[in-house]
Amino acid sequence: MTRWHMPPEWAPHERTWMAWPSSGYTLGDTDEDAAEARAAWAAVANAIVRHEPLTMVVTPEDADLARALLDPRVELCPMPLDDAWMRDIGPTFVLDDTGRLGGVDWVFNGWGAQSWAQWERDAEIARRVCAEASVPEVPSALVNEGGGIHVDGRGTVLLTRTVQLGEGRNAEWSQAEVEDELRRTIGVDRFVWLERGLTRDYDEFGTRGHVDIVACFAGPDTVLVHDQRDRAHPDFAVSAEVRAHLADALPDKRIVDVPAPDVLRDDEGWVDYSYINHYVCNGAVILCAFDDPGDARAAQILGEAYPDREIVLVDARPLFARGGGIHCITQQQPRVSP
Repeated sequence: MTRWHMPPEWAPHERTWMAWPSSGYTLGDTDEDAAEARAAWAAVANAIVRHEPLTMVVTPEDADLARALLDPRVELCPMPLDDAWMRDIGPTFVLDDTGRLGGVDWVFNGWGAQSWAQWERDAEIARRVCAEASVPEVPSALVNEGGGIHVDGRGTVLLTRTVQLGEGRNAEWSQAEVEDELRRTIGVDRFVWLERGLTRDYDEFGTRGHVDIVACFAGPDTVLVHDQRDRAHPDFAVSAEVRAHLADALPDKRIVDVPAPDVLRDDEGWVDYSYINHYVCNGAVILCAFDDPGDARAAQILGEAYPDREIVLVDARPLFARGGGIHCITQQQPRVSP
């Protein structure tokens, strides 16, 4: 049986994949909302393509509009789409023991079959991207999204119980069955299950607890943790719980707190603004910015965590208003060694 493993995000990339916002709540209700969404996605893509190739999946009818906003170096790839969160709808790229590239095609069902979501087209994107990248598809029966896992490249994965074991996804699976499937598909053997994600992520347009705004690996020996320091915010308790759990579960790792932005609320309630939701590409870290004093703090911490990479700040408030961040809209394709 082929043995697959998922390289860590900081391993060299062949390219980044993204998807262009084209419909639904991501575009919003007005022309101004749509323009804001497109500008936000374009800003992330244009920052990344300075450092590595980038392919943007786009519906054919939006190709001209996307071309006008994107750096000419961004490659466009026409495919039907429902939404634009490539981390979740795209394949999780993996390598086998010979260095051959593959792509895990998880079952995607709109973040747990949520009532507002549409996913008929997005459920086919992983398969289509694998075909476009000329890599074999690794089928999986697990309902999962790329934002729900984070690996250190040495066999450890971070997960959240309310995602892989939660309502609408794999409620009939046991924890052991989920772990067995992750062993088969991404090659991990140590599972760190967080009890919950950030508070806002359980609102209407949330993912019900994706780990990639809570904690992530930044190198094989370091874990970055979202640190909400204001006691009034419900994530103060979440941060404390996550930090304690990680310290207990990963005694061999260095736990680094990344303070949350100073802002606590927006028009919808408590924010889940998080610097954990950054994207590591070749030579750079694309870091969420919030026009907040915390931006500079986070840039310094991530600069120390990734000393060989440029820290690039991109305004992520339009992304978070739509339910995600920079990491959520990107997906890395690892470079295959010759």
